Amino acid sequence: MKEVTQILTDLKRKIFKPVYFLSGEEAYYIDLISDYIEKNVLDESEQEFNQTILYGKDVDLNAIISAAKRFPMMSEYQVVIVKEAQNLKELGKASGGDDDDDDIPAKKSATTSNALAGYLQQPQPSTILVFCYKYKTLDKRSAVYKSLQKNHVFLETKKMYDNQIPEWITSFVQERKFKIGPKASFLLAEFLGNDLSKISNEVEKLFINLKEGDEITADAVQDNIGISKEFNVFELQDALAKKDILKANRIINYFSSNEKEHPAVMTLSTLYGYFSKILLYHFAPDKSKFAVAQALGVNPFFVDGYAKAAQNYNTGKLKAIFAYLKEYDLKTKGVDNSGVNNGELMKELIFKILH
Repeated sequence: MKEVTQILTDLKRKIFKPVYFLSGEEAYYIDLISDYIEKNVLDESEQEFNQTILYGKDVDLNAIISAAKRFPMMSEYQVVIVKEAQNLKELGKASGGDDDDDDIPAKKSATTSNALAGYLQQPQPSTILVFCYKYKTLDKRSAVYKSLQKNHVFLETKKMYDNQIPEWITSFVQERKFKIGPKASFLLAEFLGNDLSKISNEVEKLFINLKEGDEITADAVQDNIGISKEFNVFELQDALAKKDILKANRIINYFSSNEKEHPAVMTLSTLYGYFSKILLYHFAPDKSKFAVAQALGVNPFFVDGYAKAAQNYNTGKLKAIFAYLKEYDLKTKGVDNSGVNNGELMKELIFKILH
């Protein structure tokens, strides 16, 4: 995210703001910024007296404002970090509606949420106050929100789409001065989902046995993250693309026997995305590798596979496949199921796709 990059760049240049309000669905970026502030703004000798870590479930806004108004001891700044700020009841009920910011000066604050709005108007310049407000966003009508947007650092993160994750993994690895191939990025994304914190933790483990500049290979991912080399979504897609009936059946049988690791809902979602890309390939006006890669939102490495799949699945067959996917999605949820377990349903689905 550009906003995150700019915030971190300013912090590294020691351009500090009085208030940082870090909110939204993607906790990774919230932790990234707050951890940097916690570990780098003050040196170790300053942290003992001038760094305060509070938790939203244990304090209220009055206590936070009181801490923020203190002066630092033998330091230019003090840091106050409020973790789990989403548990602050006052922020959940932040008042202000459509009022203008100037209508709520600190001296007239009657509630704690208004007291925060007042503090935001005149923050302590020697305090760096950080709110970690995960998985939620503020009421955009509130005076607190308006003041944060106008005068302070306000970040609202959003979950990345699944098709953006492989590219994010590649960038993350390159920033650490390592390399990663498109298949390895794809496997990580498919296996770990779109939880950036989980992905970054797992990738950091892969760095341990590598030297700067080394490549994270698909084999390394499979060996260290716990992904089967033969029985994974990538190999299932490859089998379907080539209409390799034996391989596809072996994989779906494995999935059916290990449903905890390969839940039907995830397989269905992946197959829907996969066949959607094959349909997009059919209608792409420019079939050159890089044009198709851009149209499908994939690495050019995968385009040949989609081209092969498009030869085996015409638009009429794809229409039928989408109907099957919808039918079996409902069946896994108990609609017209007749008591058939999900493993058997997925075997039926793969049979219909291939025949």
